[in-house]
Amino acid sequence: MPAPLRDDVRLLGGLLGTVLRETGGQDLLDDVERLRELAIRAYDDPTGEVLAEAEALVEGLSMQRAEQVARAFTCYFHLANLAEEYHRVRVLREREAEFATRATTPDDSLPEAFEQLVAEVGREEALRRLRRLEFRPVLTAHPTEARRRAVSGAVRRIATLLDERDAQRLGGTSLAENERRLLAEIDTMWRTAPIREHKPSVLDEVKTALGVFDATMFDTFPTVYRRLDDWLLGDEAGREEPLVRPFVSLGTWIGGDRDGNPNVTSEVTRQAAAIAADHALAALEQRARLVGRKLTLDQDGTPPSDGLRTLWERQRRLSEAVTSAAAEASPREPHRAVMLVVADRIAATRARNADLAYATAEQLESDLRVVQESLVAAGAPRAAYGDLQQLVWQVETFGFHLAELEVRQHSQVHEAALAEIAEKGLHGDLSDRTREVLDTFRALGAVQERYGIRAARRYIVSFTQKPEHLAAVYELAELAFAGSDEAPVVDAIPLFETFADLRASVDILESMLTLPQVQRRLAENGRRVEVMLGYSDSSKDVGPVSATLALHDAQSRIAQWAERHDITLTLFHGRGGALGRGGGPANRAVLAQPPGSVDGRFKLTEQGEVILARYGDPTIASRHIEQVAAATLLASAPSTERRNAGATDRYRELAAALDESSRRRFHELVRADGFPQWFAQVTPLEEVGLLPIGSRPARRGLSVSSLDDLRAIPWVFSWSQARINLAGWYGLGTALKEFGDLALLREAHREWPLFATLLDNVEMSLAKSDERIAERYLALGGRDDLAQAVLDELRLTREQVLAVTGNAWPLAGRRVLGRAVQLRSPYVDALSLLQVRALRGLRAGAEGPVKDELQHLLLLTVNGVAAGLQNTG
Repeated sequence: MPAPLRDDVRLLGGLLGTVLRETGGQDLLDDVERLRELAIRAYDDPTGEVLAEAEALVEGLSMQRAEQVARAFTCYFHLANLAEEYHRVRVLREREAEFATRATTPDDSLPEAFEQLVAEVGREEALRRLRRLEFRPVLTAHPTEARRRAVSGAVRRIATLLDERDAQRLGGTSLAENERRLLAEIDTMWRTAPIREHKPSVLDEVKTALGVFDATMFDTFPTVYRRLDDWLLGDEAGREEPLVRPFVSLGTWIGGDRDGNPNVTSEVTRQAAAIAADHALAALEQRARLVGRKLTLDQDGTPPSDGLRTLWERQRRLSEAVTSAAAEASPREPHRAVMLVVADRIAATRARNADLAYATAEQLESDLRVVQESLVAAGAPRAAYGDLQQLVWQVETFGFHLAELEVRQHSQVHEAALAEIAEKGLHGDLSDRTREVLDTFRALGAVQERYGIRAARRYIVSFTQKPEHLAAVYELAELAFAGSDEAPVVDAIPLFETFADLRASVDILESMLTLPQVQRRLAENGRRVEVMLGYSDSSKDVGPVSATLALHDAQSRIAQWAERHDITLTLFHGRGGALGRGGGPANRAVLAQPPGSVDGRFKLTEQGEVILARYGDPTIASRHIEQVAAATLLASAPSTERRNAGATDRYRELAAALDESSRRRFHELVRADGFPQWFAQVTPLEEVGLLPIGSRPARRGLSVSSLDDLRAIPWVFSWSQARINLAGWYGLGTALKEFGDLALLREAHREWPLFATLLDNVEMSLAKSDERIAERYLALGGRDDLAQAVLDELRLTREQVLAVTGNAWPLAGRRVLGRAVQLRSPYVDALSLLQVRALRGLRAGAEGPVKDELQHLLLLTVNGVAAGLQNTG
């Protein structure tokens, strides 16, 4: 472990020990330390005796002490995560300072990607591709962030104090004061109940995501543009018009995704849009006012242009009072006066003052351009392309809506609504669900009318299995506005989720083109089509290996379909944070995509705990955006496309063999008699559903009678809690062994990016699995046959993957990450033993207060294991 990180972990761990001793006595700290030491020793004990000793210690704890110990380990993980995140920030800052003094560019950066593209296609073509680059992260609120917002707040404050120690080289009384404040924050974290009392509402989830916008996104996105533009322009940066155009466009499903979530209503959608717009307008107003106050340029040295004078006269006609106040505050400073009125107009837009408000974000951008052009004409380009340009980029990126609100609904809901309307008539006695479907379109119309078409026009259809499922969206939109021409602009987006749907995707898309509504939209939007691919259900359907290959094949065929029809295609990747749901480093995944499937556009879901992990810190957020954008730019480079196309052809037979073998093995397990019920017994599936961590129900029915009843998130989350991570690897070991040609597999690992990415993610899953702990969970189900099948495949997969990668242990090739996972594992083991104790008691039929205590202990450990393993759901 790097020395600075080790020092931070020791400091925070020691302070936590102080808090435990102060609040629970030396006995509590001793119990925590005993379990910690046994778990560490057990990690390297092949006999299993030490682990049994740790398990006996756990069984002997009183219920109250067991809960305290679980909370202690959970707090430790929050602090360790924080230390690791802060160290990453530290390293990124050091690397940035290093490259600032050198002519080279860092790996995975946008400048490096641009240089490579220039070398392959020339500067003009590289600039053209850069100007049409699109990165579209879409925030989703699936319940995978088990950490409370109150705990997250304490973590952020502790991070600030660590930064203070680092940046200011504190000593003496200042260092003592910093340590006192750290102790106070850790004490607060320890005393904060780790489990919410109530499930968050949808609007609570909206506000959580918007907290990240306020903290980092609003400033970070334009900062990424600025850094790239400074590099491109060199010495002329700040004096020349920027070459970079905004390429990040934020989307959100929070408040719009109603597939299986009855808590998302049309009224919630309207409120979600209003809350987001309020945050965007508040941020824009504050920034515009700051920019205006700094434009203290005297009119003699920086005379206004005719355009600026015309804008001022237009502002005066809107409000004499507002312009008089601005003029009085800005004597002989016309640019400042105009900008102060601009800020007042943004405030009026937020307050819905129709006399002064901007109708659209485009109107605001137009006014800013007038100010900018006037400054350039007056010989003040640095004022034009400095803070004012930052504001222009923010308006272009966020508009008045902040993030495009996307609606999602299941195709069967639309079918049922249309059938009921056909039976009863549009004005008949319709069910609440059908009325809500119609009201959803009315809500979209209201959002578009208030914030513009960019604010909400995408409508995703879950389980699209025929073109009629897309036609239903347009038909329902027309019915919702029957007799009116005020229907919203809607783009129906197919979501192909299951293995069969991915196979049928191109046929469905081909038929989709016959729909007159689709042809009309193609004529209006420049022949742009978006298609969403579901990583979760396909993996649950056929296993992780077949799902990965099916998704790759579908992307290739859909890209060829788009090229045949002269369509500009955007593929929307429904990747979750977990490795079993398409997770893993996004930039490596982008570079492994088939030719033509990216073409400068990448859209994906950013979910649950991933939102904070990737965007919670501005330095890490900048790095993430830059890495993904750089990969998106390079994915269409001739060398990348040649490599991927060649590898796909060269290893086609290998892919077919892995697909057939892994799918057969996966189905042997999940289609075994009684498997769904067994799965619910050996993992905390039922208890995860009790956690108040999201507004969305964990499953579609009341019980798990088949995997179709189960949502993909608890499927993955539960396996990770049981330290098996089955959703991320099951079937691969059998497939590799049956293929048998180790030399060819090793060659494919070197030469085929898709296969390399698959094995990298499987290694991560294996590294976070633990056979010894998993055995204890699997024993709870009373099915030795199924338990043995899982353990055999786990051992085989580990053996076969390591043989292909040449690593001694999972992630050995990724020194820092692999070591970090190894160091965490014993601490996660301690929590897992506590969880097994609780599960064992619950599965034995505990009742009354004992059952309540066991459930509470289990939920505490779920929180802690999620924090320890990180990408879990």
